[in-house]
Amino acid sequence: MTVWLIIIVVVAVAAAAALIVMGNRGDLLGLRLPGGTRGLRRRFGPEYDRTVERHDGDRGAAEKELAERVRKYGKLRTAGLDPAARERYDAEWSLVQEHFVDSPTRAAAEADRLIARLAADCGYPAEEYDERVAALSVHHPRRVGDYRRLHRLAQTGPGGAGAEPPTEEARTALLRTRELYTELAGRPAPSGALPKAPAAEDPETAKAAPATRAGGGGRRLAERVHAPWAARRGDGRDGSGS
Repeated sequence: MTVWLIIIVVVAVAAAAALIVMGNRGDLLGLRLPGGTRGLRRRFGPEYDRTVERHDGDRGAAEKELAERVRKYGKLRTAGLDPAARERYDAEWSLVQEHFVDSPTRAAAEADRLIARLAADCGYPAEEYDERVAALSVHHPRRVGDYRRLHRLAQTGPGGAGAEPPTEEARTALLRTRELYTELAGRPAPSGALPKAPAAEDPETAKAAPATRAGGGGRRLAERVHAPWAARRGDGRDGSGS
């Protein structure tokens, strides 16, 4: 009788352990997404693959981290902007885009700071960048990767950790992060084709025609370089710089 009792207890413990493991995989620590891994993939998209890669391919560790993010930030109560605040942020974002012409790095740094303030005003963690990104990844998983790239570019250039980033890379980061901005600010998603970044000026051309860049009929840089955010639609041109 004692032997059978021991066997029953061992079987019960093993079954309970199996249920816990299955629960963690299928319900994902209380998340209860149907399909387990498939549910996380649907929710996080590219962020799922990035997290798996960061854990050196360990899907279990990656899914545990993502499930913990959902547990911690899934019920975060975010607030929308009032009309006056939205108008102020729109004006600031327009200035960021204008500054791209003179310095892509400056524009990236300004956009990075603006997104941080906007996210804080909407109820996301305000102090720590990593915490803010983790929370944003739960509610804006398709956009958080673009925000990371923008933040990295904002750390380069004068006063940062490296050289001025390629103009095309900065342009792309600004355009894609603009989509996160519109979601946070409660604006319609932007549309239209993305123009090419302005090409670097040929030094030989600059020597041969200095007069075309100074006074008279010459066009200012801000007039001949296409702004990185301008969407050109239906004008018969391919969107490249003139």
